[in-house]
Amino acid sequence: MIGKCKAIAHGSTALDYIFREGKLGYRLAFHNLCSREPKAIYEEMKVISDYNSRCRNKFLRIEIGIAPQDERKLPVSELMRIAHLFAKRIGLDNHQWVAVTHKDTDNRHIHIIANRISLYGEVYDTTFVSNKAARVAEEISREKNLTIAKEIKAEKKYQKAKVSLTREQTKKEVQQICYSLLDKYKGTGITGHSMFLYELNKSGIIIERMKNKQGNVYGLKFSYAGQSFKASEIGREFGYRSLQKNFEASNKEEPKKTYQIIQEATEKKEQPDAGYQLVPKSRSSISRDNDTPQVQNPISTVADTIVSAADDVVEGLGDLITPSTQGNDYAETA
Repeated sequence: MIGKCKAIAHGSTALDYIFREGKLGYRLAFHNLCSREPKAIYEEMKVISDYNSRCRNKFLRIEIGIAPQDERKLPVSELMRIAHLFAKRIGLDNHQWVAVTHKDTDNRHIHIIANRISLYGEVYDTTFVSNKAARVAEEISREKNLTIAKEIKAEKKYQKAKVSLTREQTKKEVQQICYSLLDKYKGTGITGHSMFLYELNKSGIIIERMKNKQGNVYGLKFSYAGQSFKASEIGREFGYRSLQKNFEASNKEEPKKTYQIIQEATEKKEQPDAGYQLVPKSRSSISRDNDTPQVQNPISTVADTIVSAADDVVEGLGDLITPSTQGNDYAETA
């Protein structure tokens, strides 16, 4: 058995709901009330609640759920006793309330609508009232040897873990494949990233971009063997941003470093982010103060190297150069 309680302002609507034809099962109890119909009950409660003008939510809505396996051993007379016992322990002795059962779902349940203002004008304290209702329901369940909500929840949690065993095994396979390929191609630049994606696809793993309503990519999804996993489930290295960083080429390679210096020197403004990039711009340690002498030296060095290499190639080719190239610059030809 499980109990819920909440303070509400729409007492008339709540009463109409619990007495609605097609939902109403049994009328269990009318406490401190003379009327038996929803409109008349509301008018009775309103006479009391109008004495307090400061309280906004002047009604309590309570639901008591009965476990399917307990329905057979709970006749109507026992449900009446449960309603009275629950209302007493939750502190509604001096309040007006009505209790009925509903039959609109597979599981039988009890509805109680109570006046939050007592017969003496006191306002019912709703601090942690939902926790209080759950505790009272658990106490009554233990006394009457009924199913306890916590035990049902624990059982469902165990069943869910059992069912998801296949998913966990699939996730481990995906993690093993992804980490193996990441170690293989990490730090190899855009080529390595392309090979990483190619071999993932070859292994049956598909990476999809997840987009929001504005069309912006906010994450990655890995699909394998009929199961889908968010990047965070596979590992922190496979997030939308972090995956790109893993393939950044090492700055220790001198030719690439020189190329990066030239590129930074020629680009006066940073290009805007065009979306998902295989390899983001390298975080070069070169100063961005646009100091002309520092930039020109590498450029001239590279130019000299290119011309020198061209001369060597031309000398090596010798007579193999075709006559049509006579009069052209050797460096340009090479």
